[in-house]
Amino acid sequence: MNWIYQPWPWYISGPLIALVLFLLLMVGKGFGMSSNLRTMCTLCGAGKTTDFFKFDWKTQRWNLLVALGTIIGGFIATNFLSNDTAVLMNPEVITDLQFKGFIDAGNAYMPDFLFSNEILTDPKGILLLIIGGILVGFGARYAGGCTSGHAISGLSNLQLPSLIAVIGFFIGGLVMIHIIFPLIF
Repeated sequence: MNWIYQPWPWYISGPLIALVLFLLLMVGKGFGMSSNLRTMCTLCGAGKTTDFFKFDWKTQRWNLLVALGTIIGGFIATNFLSNDTAVLMNPEVITDLQFKGFIDAGNAYMPDFLFSNEILTDPKGILLLIIGGILVGFGARYAGGCTSGHAISGLSNLQLPSLIAVIGFFIGGLVMIHIIFPLIF
């Protein structure tokens, strides 16, 4: 079981991702998570008020299973397949994050400062979650898909809009971490 506790090398995980993507392409499916939000909204009756949600959601049932599998897999990995959650980080980065309030920087991939239940009692934390959720949802819809859909499916199909979206995702990430993030924290 020790092999499953460690990150897999690129020469194993990369071809596995390519194999899954190839199989999806062969059956005419695309990979991405943001389309599940549209499917769930349609399931809840949003098609009665907005034309965007009027489509046959049953064609997307398979993708809902992928999302459910991601949630279940994440739970299993976090609770049963993680023996050391420490993250190898540059000491300067750890010092900078600790200065910004991330006391446990380097101890886990998801710091308690942002991902614990206590964040729900902090008005600033709730505001950040709401604004971030709206921006991510709007951005994914405006870009015609999420990062996984564009970067994995779109680029493998050689779609120019996906290349432009992925470049935008990287630029947005750099702006966020170097300009906006220091202003927030």
